Amino acid sequence: MKKRIVWIGGLLSAGAVLTGLLMHARGMAAPETHQAAAKAEANAICAAGKVEPVSEEVKIASQLAGVLREVPVEEGRHVRKGETVAVLDNADYAARVAEARATVEIRQAELERIVNGARNEERREASAGIEEAKAVLDNSRAELQRRQSLFETGDISRSDFERAQREYDVAEARVRQASQHFAFLDAPARVDERSKAEANLALAKAQLAEAEALLAKTVIRAPFDGTVLKRYRKAGEVVTDKADSPIVSFGDDSKLRVRVEVDETDVARIRTGDRAYFTAQAFGDRKFWGRVVRVGSLLGRKNVQTEDPAEKIDSKILETLVELDGHPPLPAGLRVDSFILTGGGQ
Repeated sequence: MKKRIVWIGGLLSAGAVLTGLLMHARGMAAPETHQAAAKAEANAICAAGKVEPVSEEVKIASQLAGVLREVPVEEGRHVRKGETVAVLDNADYAARVAEARATVEIRQAELERIVNGARNEERREASAGIEEAKAVLDNSRAELQRRQSLFETGDISRSDFERAQREYDVAEARVRQASQHFAFLDAPARVDERSKAEANLALAKAQLAEAEALLAKTVIRAPFDGTVLKRYRKAGEVVTDKADSPIVSFGDDSKLRVRVEVDETDVARIRTGDRAYFTAQAFGDRKFWGRVVRVGSLLGRKNVQTEDPAEKIDSKILETLVELDGHPPLPAGLRVDSFILTGGGQ
């Protein structure tokens, strides 16, 4: 029994020693902290950074709420400016455009009718109506004269004479009516009528433009040449017109840069044009060089968090942009260790 206890105790001791050796080895192999790396470069400012495309990451969303009909792009695909990246179901918007176009055609025809006046056929018809009314008037006049003579000789009653007088008055009124109708058809367009028709046409065209603009918004296009960094949505999903509902993220990765978060204690040392290099755990000791192209003007909070336990997360930082030389194989969003060489360091 005592031998078994001693044997178990020996195994536990050996395990403890082995664990200590492994932890020591890991500690030796762990990457340097920013503070240790700073000692390696006397004039270097060490900070955390993140790789991004030169355009920054642009999250593309829909300006309209609806259901996605298709998202014909995959992550990593290069697209040209104006190329389709998503399409909403848009049958209702297409119908509105068709309706608006029909309204424009109607308003256009109304304006042309007012400007051009009546057709020749309508004018001829109105002129014939005048001639017919005049013929009726001539007959009524002759009948009135005949009955007036008979009434004066006592051969007809007063009521017969008055009836003939009324028929003559009606025939005379019809001649006036026919003449006015012809004058109306033959007259040029009134200014107010033409202005109203022109306004109606302008309104219809504006409504068509609005409908076409809404239809165009159902097709989401790339704002510039670049690469699809991430696809958030797929066909059949519902999207809103809110900025927090992106369909894809997009960026111009023809050039890469690093957004470096420089501690507020080091901001006075940075200048545009300073050289800098970057390392990333995935690439071992390889250095990627670049040059400072912009120094921020407003201090803010940290956005890039590292695994350094000694890192201060409540300190203020100044964002500095470094454009990388060439086109290194660094993916957008990669966290890197940044070393900005101040004082002319190369």
